[in-house]
Amino acid sequence: MKHLLFESVSPEQTEALGAALGGLLRGGEVLALEGPLGVGKTQLVRGLARGLDVPGGQPVISPTFVLIREYAGRRDLLHCDAYRLGGAEELLDLGLFDEAAERGAVVAIEWASRVAEVLPDGTWWITGRHAGETTRRYRLELPEAVAAEVAAAAAAAGLVTVVA
Repeated sequence: MKHLLFESVSPEQTEALGAALGGLLRGGEVLALEGPLGVGKTQLVRGLARGLDVPGGQPVISPTFVLIREYAGRRDLLHCDAYRLGGAEELLDLGLFDEAAERGAVVAIEWASRVAEVLPDGTWWITGRHAGETTRRYRLELPEAVAAEVAAAAAAAGLVTVVA
């Protein structure tokens, strides 16, 4: 796995990072999102949806109370919130990974450390932290095979790689 670190100074830049990632996704990827409240996990998923060509009329909002939200695009996006789950077994009971495999969908899981033991090998880990009032740092742990492509897409979107 390769590590990249990006800095965002606004929600729009966070969404742009998600869009850069989403534009590269081919289906079947699992993205594990971590970080405290207000770090931009859902904002990042909004960008993923945009990069996956989810129509703009579909508002991307937190799945906290419904557990999973689905968005149709070039590849379907299954957006899950593990915060309210009782554990990894409960995630498996939802059938999220089976559904994603059948559809060739992308899965984005907020609060993923709560279910880490059942996430597949090759999961993309995206961890955000506050680095100022509006500044966020995102650490991406990605398969080596896609890291250079992600860095190039982020640079094309005007995002700064802090550490490669």
